[in-house]
Amino acid sequence: MPVETHGKGNRITVAEDLAVGRVGYGAMLLTGPQVWGEYPDREGAAALLREGVEAGVDFIDTADVYGPHTNEILIHDALHPYPKGLRIATKGGFVRGGFDYATLDAVGNANYLSQSAHMSARRLGVEAIDLYYLHSGRATDVPFEEQVGTLADLRQQGLIRHIGLSNVTLEQLRIAQGIAEIVAVTALYNVTMRAGADLLRAAEQDGIAFSPWHPVTLTDGPAPGPEKAREVLAPIAARHEATLQQIALAWHLHRSPISLPIPGTTSLVHLRENLAAQSIRLSDEEVAGITAITAEP
Repeated sequence: MPVETHGKGNRITVAEDLAVGRVGYGAMLLTGPQVWGEYPDREGAAALLREGVEAGVDFIDTADVYGPHTNEILIHDALHPYPKGLRIATKGGFVRGGFDYATLDAVGNANYLSQSAHMSARRLGVEAIDLYYLHSGRATDVPFEEQVGTLADLRQQGLIRHIGLSNVTLEQLRIAQGIAEIVAVTALYNVTMRAGADLLRAAEQDGIAFSPWHPVTLTDGPAPGPEKAREVLAPIAARHEATLQQIALAWHLHRSPISLPIPGTTSLVHLRENLAAQSIRLSDEEVAGITAITAEP
């Protein structure tokens, strides 16, 4: 179903049974260095998750490769049984052989993806995963169409409720939409880097959710983007008595009604600030000024 926003724009309906706040929480940072192993302060991470949910987080994004596995287990241990209304998205398709990022690879065969989804559901302690992303479109062991077909089969079986795509091209999104209903797509998109601009436009056209990652990063992209971003954002932040990151988040929400940013943080203060960004009302001129910081492909 097409994405809908409600009230003052602070909620988004991704699917008929998947309505969440406009700002979610990306849990990837609650892992060890280089997203490998346990977060050093596991009790502190669990407390952050619990307090974040109490503060209003109702959409958490994770993946089996975060840790690997430790992130999903942490979410379960901190929050299960889950409070009513909390929705969790996870992903499968990446594998990792060690601490070095060079060991990251993608696998797409049906047995692997099926096992990944089953194990994610087991680690999270759910019978059905709210939103399950194919984490990468780069696997070459089987055709992309077969990977999407596997997720469609898992949805038919009831293991996953909805399908999303991450790290895919626009062409792959279109191929996937011919095989299964895709309700969300994620891509790199922020104030200084618009790599996912074509996917955002496609998501707007089709009425599906667009979840930008690195949504509050101000240092992506070549010069003079990062320096220009601070020059543009600073006076806007001063007018709204907000941080630069809050203005960046508010820009996402004003930029597109289908945007569902998932900023990550290990700080409860920053998490609360991220949620508060939903209440910032930017003028059309402010939105246009931020949009003009860098060109969109």
